[in-house]
Amino acid sequence: MSRRLPKRRVIAVVSLVVVWCALWGEASVANVGSGLLIGLVATAAGIGTPMRGGMRIVPLVGFFALVAVDLVTSTIDVAREIVTPSDRTDEAIIAVQTPPGTRAHLLLLIVAITVTPGTAVVDADPDNGVLYLHLLHGERAEATRSHVVRLAALACEALPLPSAVLTSGASGVGR
Repeated sequence: MSRRLPKRRVIAVVSLVVVWCALWGEASVANVGSGLLIGLVATAAGIGTPMRGGMRIVPLVGFFALVAVDLVTSTIDVAREIVTPSDRTDEAIIAVQTPPGTRAHLLLLIVAITVTPGTAVVDADPDNGVLYLHLLHGERAEATRSHVVRLAALACEALPLPSAVLTSGASGVGR
């Protein structure tokens, strides 16, 4: 009996293998094998974004392109902050309310936000869809809130979920 893996799970496992190899610094047979094992176990256990629902490639590419631009621009901002003699940081912790339809994608949002230098998710309330972010520059709070909402909208557009998953309150965090 042949059982196909859903395209969404294959992409999740491949992504986890790539991240695993990047963490170890090389793509050896052992790293790829252990990353594959970890990815399969994690997706089988239902950790992260639910494996149900569709996938739209163009919005998914848009999501990752936006994260890539964030990585470049925030790295430049943080590097500029480090090399300048004056300290222009105004650190802040802000709460960002995500739209109700994005709660199943909180883990994806948390990772996308935290990988960018100068911003980190310090806490999340999956029941209410609130992310608490540490900002290096507090004066950018409103721009950051709108940017997170934009990321959330792209995540929902790229990885739409069936209405049954949305109404069951699946948060994607710790499931």
